[in-house]
Amino acid sequence: MNSGVPAVFLDRDGVLIEDTGYPHLEEQLRLVSGAAEAVRHLNQLGYLCVIVTNQSGVARGLFSEDQMKAFNTLIVRKLAAQRAVIGAVYACPFHSEGRVEAYIHPDHPDRKPNPGMILRAIADHNIDPLKSFMIGDQPSDMEAARRAGVPGFRFEGGDLCEFVRELLGH
Repeated sequence: MNSGVPAVFLDRDGVLIEDTGYPHLEEQLRLVSGAAEAVRHLNQLGYLCVIVTNQSGVARGLFSEDQMKAFNTLIVRKLAAQRAVIGAVYACPFHSEGRVEAYIHPDHPDRKPNPGMILRAIADHNIDPLKSFMIGDQPSDMEAARRAGVPGFRFEGGDLCEFVRELLGH
């Protein structure tokens, strides 16, 4: 019997922030409408909010892993300033067609649609997959959720908080 915590796995680009095409600089950071409210609502309901994001821009040489981490930290801080808590961030910098040798991988277990980031988060944070779900905007997000054994819900834009409230039936 798993008495782990419930979690919501959130894709980053296109779900929490606007996907501006490999965003990694502060001026490219635009929260999606309702993002902070959605995370705060999930926090209030007892969900651990976990970002799981493919970041092939590192492998492609568009920005460094340190820049990626700094940008993720900035997102977490920006949400926290609105009392919206992200409990953990998992990012996969690997890609099969990368230009940076250290990040070239034919099929990294963390790169969605593979479930590695979700499975690691479940193990690291005592998450109960039966009480958890994923919100993503791509088919690869839905497939990663399926492979990890958690339901996946596709966010196609609009207000994230309205989407979450409808999903949870409030």
